[in-house]
Amino acid sequence: MTELAVITPSFAPDADLFAELHRSVLEHTSDDTIHHVVVPAAHKPIFTRMANRRLKVWTHPELVPRRFVRLPTKGGVWLNTRHPWPPVRGWVMQQAVKIAIAAVVEADAVMIADSDVVLLRDTTIRDFSHSGRLCLYREEGAVHSGLERHVLWHQVARKLLGLPEAAPPPLPDYVSPLNFWDPSVVRKMQDRIADVTGLHWFDAFTRQLHVSEFIVYGVFVDEMLDPSSKPPSNTTICHNSWERTPMAMQEALSFGERVNPEAVAMMISSHSQTPMDVRRAAEKRCAEKV
Repeated sequence: MTELAVITPSFAPDADLFAELHRSVLEHTSDDTIHHVVVPAAHKPIFTRMANRRLKVWTHPELVPRRFVRLPTKGGVWLNTRHPWPPVRGWVMQQAVKIAIAAVVEADAVMIADSDVVLLRDTTIRDFSHSGRLCLYREEGAVHSGLERHVLWHQVARKLLGLPEAAPPPLPDYVSPLNFWDPSVVRKMQDRIADVTGLHWFDAFTRQLHVSEFIVYGVFVDEMLDPSSKPPSNTTICHNSWERTPMAMQEALSFGERVNPEAVAMMISSHSQTPMDVRRAAEKRCAEKV
């Protein structure tokens, strides 16, 4: 078993971004760290062109139970033949697949990185640990009443885990483009969902219209595990830009100047359509500061 593995869900439109992330994983993680990318079956050839001994390409059919059928519709909608309604939207399936692979990867910890993330410096499990305990991305009180979807995600998480209704906001936020999970905890979470719902955890999770895998994991860790093992928070690990408009060169350099010295990664949202040369300039400036 290795100390660290990296997991990335991706698809063909993000292949160039993923290539940049994978380059940084090869450069900044140990030689035994495997990068696992999960893609739709039809997109596999694009990613296998990048394959090397430290990249494993998974497809959805390898992780999704056979009772789920992908429909020939835009957006990657799936149908559970045992529970046909509601159909499973693509972004919910992506979350379920992320949980599925995190449970089977043979590593002490997994780093879950979106395609638009890039590592900035050498990274080990110690960067995600404090006093020997794996940290959790947890931003206390960040979910306020105006973040209606986040509030709903908390409610759904507690329903899946058999917990009482959430207190009114503010609530903690666990959503990040770079996160770190303990595979043994993921397996316990799967078992808990199955016990509470009476369904296979995959079926119970994908029946939700609104759900966040990170909030389900965060709530489980904070409320279902022994309080003495509650993970410490870490919200500085990734320097983020969520803007949906292209970043200009000067903005990229300013973005780099603001990086927290403790960060190991940066993320410029793929939705921004920021040119690759600008992204690389931001990466270079961030790397100089960490």
